[in-house]
Amino acid sequence: MVAPEFYLSSPALRRFVIGFVFFVGVSLSAYILFRAADVADFPIAYSVDSSSRFGSVSSVASPPPDSDEMRLERVLKNAAMPDNTVILTTTNDAWTTPNSVLDLFLESFRIGIGTRRLLNHMVVIALDKKAFSRCKDVHSHCFALTTEGVDFSQEAAFLSDDYLKMMWRRIDFLRHVLEIGYNFVFTDADIMWFRDPFPHFYKDMDFQIACDHFSGNSTDIESNSPNGGFNFVKSNNRSIEFYKFWYSSREKYPGLHDQDVFNRIKLHPFLTDIGLKMRFLDTAFFGGFCQPSEDLNKVCTMHANCCIGLDSKIHDLRIMLEDWRQFLSLPPTLKISSTSSWSVPQNCSLEALHHHNQTLEEDTSQAEETLQ
Repeated sequence: MVAPEFYLSSPALRRFVIGFVFFVGVSLSAYILFRAADVADFPIAYSVDSSSRFGSVSSVASPPPDSDEMRLERVLKNAAMPDNTVILTTTNDAWTTPNSVLDLFLESFRIGIGTRRLLNHMVVIALDKKAFSRCKDVHSHCFALTTEGVDFSQEAAFLSDDYLKMMWRRIDFLRHVLEIGYNFVFTDADIMWFRDPFPHFYKDMDFQIACDHFSGNSTDIESNSPNGGFNFVKSNNRSIEFYKFWYSSREKYPGLHDQDVFNRIKLHPFLTDIGLKMRFLDTAFFGGFCQPSEDLNKVCTMHANCCIGLDSKIHDLRIMLEDWRQFLSLPPTLKISSTSSWSVPQNCSLEALHHHNQTLEEDTSQAEETLQ
């Protein structure tokens, strides 16, 4: 029989004992550390690479519960439809004060056909503190998207520096919404919703956009004049890459807003390369002052486009809502055969807008020549 001293002096046994003691020591230390962290409510840190405008996460497992990122996640989740679709609009103090654009916008949902329930899925993006406070008084789902050092509370003159900053901030924010997995219908607040538009969207499209002028062909990229104030976008790699490209293209076309830049890039080969599936929406259902929906039995939305000035918009939007109320008051048989038409635009002068756009195109051409 071999003496016990042999085993204790064996090199193999000594290595085993040393390894076992080391393992027990490390395990015990890790357990004590985890218990201490749990008691102190201190999260174990790790590194996450993120390009979000809402800030990168570099030291904790998830953003703090009171961060912009988490607040956005909560409001989108609360408002989302079962397929993760939300309706988004942006507003500032000038558009949110009582009896201004936001009140008219929300009223259109309340009196529209099949639209009241859609308010449950609407998120109002407030661009300043006053707008956020007012939103919470009149709507369930509000999110504050403030920008440090920029005051978006006042009416921004068309194509002023503040106006352009506001429009491009919006595009960047919408890109982020897509990145975190939400489809959206974006709608300007000066668009009245008279019917549920979802039955009239094209299936399996990545990006659908309304038009100032519709050519009659939803696939006609060259002739249709898009309007960035109303679009339906599905969250996927194609749409995310498109929004990144759209936002970066602002540098190539300084002084232009998002809609005009989109009009410049809609034929760019990059959109074909990424396989973006795009359609233009018929003004028969998605109309505006530029090209009104002619049949009130079909109209889903009407936009106070081709209009400069907040007072002019509010005046004509009120008249538009009254036109709709009169149509709704007709007996069902008269609705079907109705030849009712819009009483607008009135204060929204199309001639003034055409003159403004012509001047803008001349200034833009000169700026592009200078850059070249």
